[in-house]
Amino acid sequence: MVQGIGDLSPQESLDRLTDMTDGISVIAESEFRQRLQKLQLCLQSEGYCGAYLHAGTNLQYFTGLSWSPSERMVGAFVPDQGEIVYIAPKFELDTIKDYWKIQAEVRTWEEHQSPYLLLKEIVENSTSVRQLVLCIDEATPFFTVSGIQSAASEFQLTNLQPISIQLRSIKSATEIALIQRSHQMTMAVIKAAAAALQPGVTTTEVTDFINQAHKKVGSPGSYFCIVLFGVATSFPHGVKNPQTLQSGDAVLIDTGCRLDGYHSDITRSFCFGEPSDDYRNAWNVEKLAQTAAFEAAKVGKTCESCDDAARQILTENGYGPDYQLPGLPHRTGHGCGLDIHESPNLVRGEKTKLAPGMVFSSEPMLVIPGQYGIRLEDHFYMNTDNSAWFTPPSLSIENPF
Repeated sequence: MVQGIGDLSPQESLDRLTDMTDGISVIAESEFRQRLQKLQLCLQSEGYCGAYLHAGTNLQYFTGLSWSPSERMVGAFVPDQGEIVYIAPKFELDTIKDYWKIQAEVRTWEEHQSPYLLLKEIVENSTSVRQLVLCIDEATPFFTVSGIQSAASEFQLTNLQPISIQLRSIKSATEIALIQRSHQMTMAVIKAAAAALQPGVTTTEVTDFINQAHKKVGSPGSYFCIVLFGVATSFPHGVKNPQTLQSGDAVLIDTGCRLDGYHSDITRSFCFGEPSDDYRNAWNVEKLAQTAAFEAAKVGKTCESCDDAARQILTENGYGPDYQLPGLPHRTGHGCGLDIHESPNLVRGEKTKLAPGMVFSSEPMLVIPGQYGIRLEDHFYMNTDNSAWFTPPSLSIENPF
């Protein structure tokens, strides 16, 4: 058997896990205030009157208020200068105050009232900018944007995304530490799941084990989990029906959790039993491609250079070219933070230059249709010069951990 695979019973493997959240530092109020100050400086430099942050990760990033979006408008108005104002249904007022990290005025609306007219009033009373150009959180639903536009037709609405990407893509030391710990937690979980694999286990059972294991290491559970056996591993995001593990099967486990809102996302591919020569050769090429993308990540180079490096390895070994199969059918990597997929991405055409504090996955999956898929996914961050892994990548096909 491959090292670390099938060594333990599920209960033995689960019992070896312990809480891994001791000593972590969450994002402090002072950091949220620094983020708001940076946002306001950007708004001022562009001449915008302010920004509307909708329930979701931009609201969480800038204010610390974690709130799931729904049909009811919950958010915050950030003026170009001065204090923020929250907007919420009146019956949610006490809950907002229970969840917030930055205290501020909360303007409320009753169920029969228009929150869009309320936002218009807040904007007009909170800014001295004559030209009312309002940045709208890029994740705001269309019906909310439409409601704002109808209620405030004199406002010019523009997309917050260029600013939010600019600010959110550069992680602080605390963010880097949270992302690293979340990845260490998920790595321990994947190791435990691999150790507990036995012939006849189903992908559903392994998924359930991984959720329990994530709880054991201190997270609320798996944020997501993909477990695939055999031919199903050639489908990057899985198939609808579960599979049952047999000796010689290819195995793909892709999962992650959250720690103070920050994501982990790791994939391991290996063989349950003795790998075939074809699988071994393809695995080694995948390893080379993942390493090439990582080594191409240099401060000042473009994001697309990492994608180019991975594809060059695949093409040199007879895969592709481009997105053709057998080969790599998607981008080489993505950013990661409060959203599991954040911009910028490691993909052709992405001219953004790599800078200290950026975080990415390296996962140039190799798909062999009708046979198997191999994805080795680890995340790295940019330090002062080059890239550094959050967790060690796979060593070899015999020792994937």
